[in-house]
Amino acid sequence: MCVNRSFEPIRVGVLTDEPISRLGFASIFEEPPGKGCAQLSPVFGQREELLSDATLRFLIVDLQPLPTALEVLKTIRYKRPQIRLIVIGPEGDDNLVMKSIMAGARAYVDRKADTQTVRQALDAVIEGSIWAPRPLLSKLIDHLLGASDTSLTNAPPHLTDRERQVLDLILKARSNREIASQLGIEERTVKAHVGRLMRKTGTNNRIDLSMRALNHTLLPRADIDDGRY
Repeated sequence: MCVNRSFEPIRVGVLTDEPISRLGFASIFEEPPGKGCAQLSPVFGQREELLSDATLRFLIVDLQPLPTALEVLKTIRYKRPQIRLIVIGPEGDDNLVMKSIMAGARAYVDRKADTQTVRQALDAVIEGSIWAPRPLLSKLIDHLLGASDTSLTNAPPHLTDRERQVLDLILKARSNREIASQLGIEERTVKAHVGRLMRKTGTNNRIDLSMRALNHTLLPRADIDDGRY
C-alpha cells in the first residue's frame, strides 16, 4: 500500500552509462501504479545533471559500469544528503551490499533481478523502507549497534584545522593532487595528513575514513551536509 497518495508523478533519476541498461530501467516504469499510488517517471542523465535537479528525491544508481562505485555513492550523499538511493550492482558481493547501504543506499538489488523486483525495491524506498537481502540487513543492524556502542565510550579524535580541510575535500572525492592544488601545499604533505587521519580514526583506507565522517563522528553535520560543490 502506498503512503504517497499524491497523483503528481514522482520523478526518479536513473544514473547509468550503458544504453542497454537504459532500456531495462525504462521498462521498470512501464508498470501502471497501484491504487492510490503516484505514477513514476524516469529521468535519465549524467551524474552532475541529475544531482543539480532539486526536484529529484529518488535516484537509481547502476554500479556495474562505474570503476569507483563507493566513491560515487559517497559523492552523491555529500552533494545531496536527502536524496534516496536505489543501487543496482553485482550479485553475491555481500561486502559491497553492506558498504553501499552504509554509504547511504536505501536499497540494493543485483543486476540479475527481474524488473518486478526492482520496482518493488523502488516502491519500498519511496514508502520509506530499506530493501536488501534479509540476512544482510541483520548483519548491518549488528554492525551499527556495535558502532554505536563504541561511539559511547570513545571520544572523537582531535583533528587539526588542516586535517579537517583535507577530510572535507576527501568527502568531495578529490584526489591527493587536487587537494594539494586547492590548499596550496605539496602532494606529499597531503599524503601525510591522510595517513595521520587514518591513524587517528583507526581506519584502513579512504572509503572507511569517509564513511566514519559521513556518519557524523568526525565532522559536524554542517561541515558535510551544506550542499557545497
